[in-house]
Amino acid sequence: MRAVVQRVSSCTVTVGEEITGRIGAGLLVMLGVRSGDSEKDANYLAEKIANLRIFPDGDDKMNLSIKASGGEVLVVSQFTLFGDCRKGRRPSYNDAAPPEAAEQLYEYFLNAVQEQGLPVATGRFQATMKVKLINDGPVTILLDSEKSF
Repeated sequence: MRAVVQRVSSCTVTVGEEITGRIGAGLLVMLGVRSGDSEKDANYLAEKIANLRIFPDGDDKMNLSIKASGGEVLVVSQFTLFGDCRKGRRPSYNDAAPPEAAEQLYEYFLNAVQEQGLPVATGRFQATMKVKLINDGPVTILLDSEKSF
């Protein structure tokens, strides 16, 4: 399971004309599910994201987690995080989980983040979405449950 985590001042996601998720200050999490991922991967990323110390403290040092800063989380499914571009010009998505398995783990991940005590907004699984964000910092972190980076 992979996540691109961005610290944001605000973020919205829309499907067509409908806003499906909106947050103020917090984290935008783009989440990709790999074939073979499990609840263990989702739990690892949920805990890691909830406790990443990437928010400023009183001395403006990145010392606080999203939990400590009182922010919100917006999670958007993104299978393209498993696009393999090492050969040719068209990405291969062979490592991405099939939609049924990916959706189940995406929903599990949402619950795991909520269990960390965080408010969660979402996009819509398998929909074409427009994501508008104001990246704060900018701060962007890459996470992988296999710890490949």
